[in-house]
Amino acid sequence: MSNPSIRETDLYLPIKAYLEGQGYEVKAEIGAADLVGVRAGEPPVIIELKIQFSLALFHQGVERLALSDTVYVAVPRKTGRPFHKTLMANVKLARRLGLGLLTVRLKDGLVEAHADPGPYAPRQSKVKKARLLKEFARRQGDPNLGGTRGAIVTAYRQDCVRVAEYLAQNGASRGRDVKAATGVERATIMMRDDHYGWFEKVEKGVYQLTEKGRGVL
Repeated sequence: MSNPSIRETDLYLPIKAYLEGQGYEVKAEIGAADLVGVRAGEPPVIIELKIQFSLALFHQGVERLALSDTVYVAVPRKTGRPFHKTLMANVKLARRLGLGLLTVRLKDGLVEAHADPGPYAPRQSKVKKARLLKEFARRQGDPNLGGTRGAIVTAYRQDCVRVAEYLAQNGASRGRDVKAATGVERATIMMRDDHYGWFEKVEKGVYQLTEKGRGVL
């Protein structure tokens, strides 16, 4: 939740001083813009101020791109991991939108630039893409609803269920036999790792269902 004692105007003077230190002339409330900085021969710098991250802040920033390519959004800097996580997510969003992002530490007026305006083309992760497609290919059917919160039926869980069903029908079994019968290539490793608490070792290479595993089935 936002601190009601903090106002957007608390951000103005630190950012004004920050830009003036770089040779800008700064004025507030010019047209629809919260803050405008002008330096000879350059496009104006426009900064939108808010007391916290919000969709409205980014909407305003995008609107200001019609006036200048150099647009920043600014919020107060807070402490703690939750804010840092939120900051990193919004830095990514700002870059995607071509916006810059500033924070202001109100106790001493420190202004930090976490992103600068400009075109941004994020690099795709081949590893994450391959992981996504692998999970898609291994998933049997479509057991989840989009937007589900909490437990998700993954391909890994589906494989564990297949292994558990085999053990329920056949009793304690060798990993290689489970693999051959179910087609689950990593059956032995899955029973050994026992991620869900469904399997227990009887002897080397041989596993059976736990009571928890039977209860799940």
